[in-house]
Amino acid sequence: MVATRQRLHTLVDMIEEKGIETLYNVMIRFIPEAAPFPDEIAAHANAAEEYKRGDVVGEDDINWG
Repeated sequence: MVATRQRLHTLVDMIEEKGIETLYNVMIRFIPEAAPFPDEIAAHANAAEEYKRGDVVGEDDINWG
């Protein structure tokens, strides 16, 4: 049997609801990630600088209540 998009669609439609999450987690690994947006790159760089300066709040210092 040759794998085709139509066969994959048919197989996905046959999956029970309890298996959808597992199937999704497997399939998503085959989708190429989009390049980050410039503002995402800037936010990451900003967070890295804050971390280097020690301008972070520790998990134990957060009032989770």
